[in-house]
Amino acid sequence: MQGNFTYHNPTKLVFGKDALDGLAAELAQYGPRVQLSYGGGSIKKTGLYDRVMAILREAGKEVFEDAGVMPNPTVEKLREGAAIARDNDVDLILAVGGGSVVDYAKAVGVSAHCEEDPWEKYYLRMEEPECRIVPVGCILTMAGTGSEMNGGAVITNHDSKLKIGHVFASPEVFPRFAILNPELTYTVPKYQMIAGIFDIMSHLMEQYFSGADDSTSDYIMEGLMRSLVRASRAAVADPTDYEARSNIMWTATWALNTLVAKGKATDWEVHMIGQAIGAYTDATHGMTLSAVSPAYYRHIMPHGLERFARFARTVWEVPAEGRATEELAASGIDALEAWMREIGCVMGIAELGVTDDMLEGIANATFIMEGGYKILSREDVLSILRASR
Repeated sequence: MQGNFTYHNPTKLVFGKDALDGLAAELAQYGPRVQLSYGGGSIKKTGLYDRVMAILREAGKEVFEDAGVMPNPTVEKLREGAAIARDNDVDLILAVGGGSVVDYAKAVGVSAHCEEDPWEKYYLRMEEPECRIVPVGCILTMAGTGSEMNGGAVITNHDSKLKIGHVFASPEVFPRFAILNPELTYTVPKYQMIAGIFDIMSHLMEQYFSGADDSTSDYIMEGLMRSLVRASRAAVADPTDYEARSNIMWTATWALNTLVAKGKATDWEVHMIGQAIGAYTDATHGMTLSAVSPAYYRHIMPHGLERFARFARTVWEVPAEGRATEELAASGIDALEAWMREIGCVMGIAELGVTDDMLEGIANATFIMEGGYKILSREDVLSILRASR
């Protein structure tokens, strides 16, 4: 295992069927003014909104509503939420929803008292906050992003056709607490559940496919991927399978709570391409990743043959006997693609609304990363997009 690193994660995680019972104790640590951020109203249909509001009232909190967070939170919504937090001098932002709502809440937390435009400062110049940060807590209703235990926040600017993620360095940006009850994910539509599952897989693969040393992080990720594949099949067959949904939720957290990245270069190019697609189409995030992953991994496979062969052996149990390294490596990507089709992932970008006239713009909007097995050129990105149609 190579590299020097420090590991610290400040998020307190409360997990299980009774996790919501822990909310009151967490709320007691903050002042009386709470901004409640949530999405399009599904938490009201499921009754979760009423349960949370009852706990907030019992705790004596004054609640400032911040509804309508979209699946790909926009810069306009960020400015709106920051104004709510600033004008009401809130003590806590409580995000109730999936990763988009949690990402948004973190972005609001660093923007509320920022004296500059947050898009310019945090997303174009990639600067760190110098102002007071409003703390965030979350109640998760969808598994996938890992946003409940990291400092990342993705925001979309449709005017400039950019979707950018900023992983903030300060531990103050991380949610202070996260409430995870797998039963709250049962009401998520199947399409969104599958998108979340592939988002988890992509988080793991984009860290796994980097470096050539013998790293403990890679062994952890192999176990997480095997668990995810098993649980995903069970959850697709029965979305109310608690064991499957709890394993998916826990795997999602570990996939992106910064632990397995330690000692790794990490790749993240699939996310860069997927986010560029999302900026043009507003498509579901996990499906933008699935649509380009097979083509991307086949493109970079020759530059990391040994790791791809190991992926085939350890994650997919492809027999190595009688196979050359290149054949074994390719068999692993074939197995990945077969699993993706089995569970119902989107397998092409046309299905997401991408048209040929968008490809040049998507390639231009794709940030190029340097931690993977191959640093892409713009022509490489275009080739991958064309192969993903």
